Amino acid sequence: MAYVNERRELKDYTRSIKIQQVIRFVICIIITIIALLPIYFIVVNATRAHSDIIKNPATLIPGGNIIKNFQKLNDPNAAAGMYQLNFNLFYGYRNSLFVSGSATILSVLFSGATAYGLSVYDFKFKKAARTIILAVMMIPTQVVSVGLLRFMMSIGLTNSYIPLIVPAIAAPATVFFMLQYMQSSFPLEIVEAARIDGSGEFRTFFQIALPMLKPAFAVQAIFAFVTNWNNFYMPSILLTNNDIKMKTMPMMVQAVLAMQKSVDNGVNYLVVMMSILPVVIVYLCLSKFIVRGVALGAVKG
Repeated sequence: MAYVNERRELKDYTRSIKIQQVIRFVICIIITIIALLPIYFIVVNATRAHSDIIKNPATLIPGGNIIKNFQKLNDPNAAAGMYQLNFNLFYGYRNSLFVSGSATILSVLFSGATAYGLSVYDFKFKKAARTIILAVMMIPTQVVSVGLLRFMMSIGLTNSYIPLIVPAIAAPATVFFMLQYMQSSFPLEIVEAARIDGSGEFRTFFQIALPMLKPAFAVQAIFAFVTNWNNFYMPSILLTNNDIKMKTMPMMVQAVLAMQKSVDNGVNYLVVMMSILPVVIVYLCLSKFIVRGVALGAVKG
């Protein structure tokens, strides 16, 4: 009788687990649809004509107007050439890729080195340094933007990419994530063994620590690239000469969307779609590291 009861309880428990798995799966599907639906609408509307979007702005069926929208965007005769004054795909991609790529490399590399130093070395103000890094995370960019602009004007670095790239070295959120990751998954004994074998500090970091921290670097590279690619506030303040050859992609997108004399929703959606395309590509290339990196970095606080 006890055996039958145990079998029944095991069967009920198994059924309960399966029901929970189905519920979790359904919830994940719903969340995925909610997250992807806006992007899908952008792609669909980028293929439709302006009149079709006005009549029915929300549809799941793509149109056949994407080539005409792209031609209108690049046609010097369309809208008296206004689109070409505000948007150039080559310059937008070139400038944003240069700024975002350079800022991402500097941010991840220096943040990783900072976190490595705070984890491996023992010094007097180690705890104070961590506290300062956490405190800097609480300061919004807008608070220091006026001071940064005045400083860059005084040294003649406005209308330059330098103030958009170099400050990215100071990324407290990236340092904090790297610290959490190292505390949970980076054995300090490896560093000690490398020192005993005669390895220098830079060699130990680049040849031993860096490969082991690859998931964390990949995750933070995605976040840093997306942040810098979508950055509109600082470029709009520092790049003031209105030269299209200097504008970043978000500045061009905003200029197109702000046009009042010739509004074409199909072209607007196409511009937005092209602006998010590099972000999607970078995410797909590095996405395999996200779950592993975030999970390992959050194991130990």
